[in-house]
Amino acid sequence: MTKTSVWRGFASDNYAGVDTEVIKRMVLVNQGHEVAYGDDTVTAEFNKLVKQLFGSKAVGFPVFNGTGANVVALQAGLKRWEAVICVESAHIHADEGGAPEKMGGIKLWTVPSPNGKLTPELIDTQVFDMGFVHRAQPGIVSITQTTEMGTLYTAKEIKAVADRAHKHGLLIHMDGARLSNAAAALGLSFKQFTTDLGIDLVSLGATKIGALAAEAVIVTDAKSARGKELANAMPFLRKTSMQLPSKMRFVSAQLLALFENDARVALANARHANAMAKRLYEGVLQISRKHKEVKVPNPTEANAVFPILPAKVTAKLQKDYRFYVWNQATGQVRWMCAWDTTTSDVDGLLEALKKALK
Repeated sequence: MTKTSVWRGFASDNYAGVDTEVIKRMVLVNQGHEVAYGDDTVTAEFNKLVKQLFGSKAVGFPVFNGTGANVVALQAGLKRWEAVICVESAHIHADEGGAPEKMGGIKLWTVPSPNGKLTPELIDTQVFDMGFVHRAQPGIVSITQTTEMGTLYTAKEIKAVADRAHKHGLLIHMDGARLSNAAAALGLSFKQFTTDLGIDLVSLGATKIGALAAEAVIVTDAKSARGKELANAMPFLRKTSMQLPSKMRFVSAQLLALFENDARVALANARHANAMAKRLYEGVLQISRKHKEVKVPNPTEANAVFPILPAKVTAKLQKDYRFYVWNQATGQVRWMCAWDTTTSDVDGLLEALKKALK
């Protein structure tokens, strides 16, 4: 067996390993045969869990990954001539390799937002020429919670965006790649800041919080006329989008391990990641008081820190730590804390930053 060195960085929470609870559950369901493609007892158990987490009218559809969840969800909610309104920094626009466009044939109408959040006013800027055949018609508003800029929508902000979307006759989708981090930061259940506030579709993230390869698309109200359409379309779109796991019990098992018992494992992992980011943020903030070339423009609201560093300092740090430069022009970098980040990891990066500044 090849021995690999153990290391942890700050590039992405996707770099982290798999929670042992997830591995245990996958081993547990690896007994005998089960019906393929989702007609298994494990997936049935997950479907019951979805109703506990998102409300009695919710249904869930396990998929392989986050991009797949987003593409399937958006396709389900759009007619062929419709488009999505999102911010420029949205994952569906900036980090999915054009998958919504290429796989779904979806037009994205983007708006600039320095903090990564959509507002009712920003939505309004893209709702015009309705009925004009030469313009792709908005059909869905998509927001990310937490955002790609590390910011967190409050419940009040989500409600305002959802209400404005519905006022225009649009559906609202939440990319919840870090939904657990948001829940931990807000101190709310998933239902309280999704279903209860009018969110129609959720991409439920699990990989970043300890899964191996598991996400799900949630239709929050499959009993309404529009919700029924979404739920009925989902199985077919999941298949044609190459997101239908044949041995779905192993995907569902991961989701159960993280989200059963009121999302006990997922929330514990999220709280830890958020706490590590707060520790890192406070450490950088302290360093910035002595070194004015280091700036921390935004507070840390979940598990991401976005400091601005001199290019030479960044280059020195990247010799020992993996992380991304987020904005080449300003020198802003992104440090992500994961469910398995340790205080030693954080303190080590802070010490390395102090050294690089000398």
